[in-house]
Amino acid sequence: MAQVELIMPKMGESIMEATILKWLKKPGDKIEQDESVLEVATDKVDTEVPSIYAGVLKELLAKEGEVVKVGKAIAIITTDVAAGTPAASSTPTPAVASAPVVAAASNGHATPAPQAVDFKNSTRFYSPLVKNIAKEEQIALAELESISGTGAEGRVTKKDMLDYVQQRKLGQTIASTPRTSSAPLVPASISGGDEIIQMDRMRKMIAERMVDSKRISPHVTSFVEADVTNIVFWRNKWKNDYQKREGDSLTFTPIFIEAVMMAIKDFPMINVQVDGDRIIKKKDINIGMAVALPTGNLIVPVIKNADQYNISGLAKAVNDLAKRARENKLKPDELAGGTFTVSNVGSFGNVMGTPIIMQPQVAILALGAVQKKPAVVETPYGDAIAIRHKMFLSHSYDHRVVDGALGGSFVRRVADYLEKFDINKSI
Repeated sequence: MAQVELIMPKMGESIMEATILKWLKKPGDKIEQDESVLEVATDKVDTEVPSIYAGVLKELLAKEGEVVKVGKAIAIITTDVAAGTPAASSTPTPAVASAPVVAAASNGHATPAPQAVDFKNSTRFYSPLVKNIAKEEQIALAELESISGTGAEGRVTKKDMLDYVQQRKLGQTIASTPRTSSAPLVPASISGGDEIIQMDRMRKMIAERMVDSKRISPHVTSFVEADVTNIVFWRNKWKNDYQKREGDSLTFTPIFIEAVMMAIKDFPMINVQVDGDRIIKKKDINIGMAVALPTGNLIVPVIKNADQYNISGLAKAVNDLAKRARENKLKPDELAGGTFTVSNVGSFGNVMGTPIIMQPQVAILALGAVQKKPAVVETPYGDAIAIRHKMFLSHSYDHRVVDGALGGSFVRRVADYLEKFDINKSI
C-alpha cells in the first residue's frame, strides 16, 4: 500500500487557481479511477475533478470554499500503486509563482523594494498572486479594495490587476468606492409577501461582468433588417435529411455564424480587443454563442477557428456546445478565447435587442426572430407585394475603437451574406 497526493489539476491555459465548492467523497470512502472526488469553480466554469488513482480517500488537505492554486495537493489517497510510481500523463505540473524582481531605475540605481501591504483589515479575499502584484506595484489596501473584480464572487483576478496597473500607468484610473456586492444606490423596499432570492455564484459573476462591460465600453447599437427567405426554404429542404443522417437538428444558428465569420474577414477590425491604449487585432476568428441554462443563467461557449468549418461542421459544433452547456459539461477552455459573440434572442420570440459586449471583445450581434412579412420585391414585370421571411440584426459595439461606419457596415455585410445565401448549396 502507498499514499499518493491528489493534485489540483490545470483546467485551462489562463487558469491558475480554483475554489473548492464541494467534496463528493469523505475520508474512508473508496474511490475508483476517474471517479469524481470534488467540485471546483474557476473564473470561467464549475467542474468536477476526478481521481487518477483507485484507492481509499485518507485525508482532505483543503476545505470547501478554499481557493487552491493549480498543482497543489488537495487530498491524500491510499492506493495499491507503488510509492514513487510516476503519475499518469494527465497529472498537471505544479504552477510556480515567479519571485518579485527589483527593477532598475533610469538613473542606474535600484528602485526601493516594494512596500509591504497590510491585508489584515481587508474586507475581500485576495489570492497570493494578486497580493504579490499589489506589493510589487505598491498598491495600498484602500486602492486595492476599489478595484473591480471579475472573478468568482467578485474576486480580483490576475488580469484585473494587470489591467488596473496598465490604466494606472496611463493615468486613467477611475476613482471609485469599494464594491459592496453590487449594492443598489437606493435600497430595495421589502414587504411581508415578498420572496427574497439569493443570487447564486454564477448570477453574481454575470451581474459583475455586465456592470463592468457597460462601465468600460461606450455601447452603440446599429440595426439592420435582413430578408432570409432563401435560408428558410433551404433549411426546410435539408433539415429532415440532416436529422436522419446525423441524428441532430439543423438550426438557423450555424448559417448565421457562417455569415458573421465571412463578414469578419471583410472587416477584420471588428475582430479586435482593447488593452489600455493598444488595439490587439486577433488572428483567429473564435465565435462565442450565448446559451441560456435551465437555471436561468447565461453561458457563452466558444467555437474556436470558426472560419475553418463548413455549415455541417458548424451545425455539429453548435449542437454539441449547447447540449454540454446545459448539462454543465463544458471544459474551461471552451469558455475562453472568444473574439466575437452572437446571441440568438429570436429563440425567445424577440425581434431585436441591445446586447452587452463580452469583455475584452468589442462587438456582439443579437439575432432576432424570423417572421413572415409583406414586402415589396422587384420582378421583371415591375414591383410586387410578396410574403417574405425577415429578421432584425442588432449589432452592439465599443465606440472607443469601433465607429458607426465600421459597426454599421459590418452588420449590413452580415445581412448581405444572409440575403445572398445559395439555395442550391448541399450539406
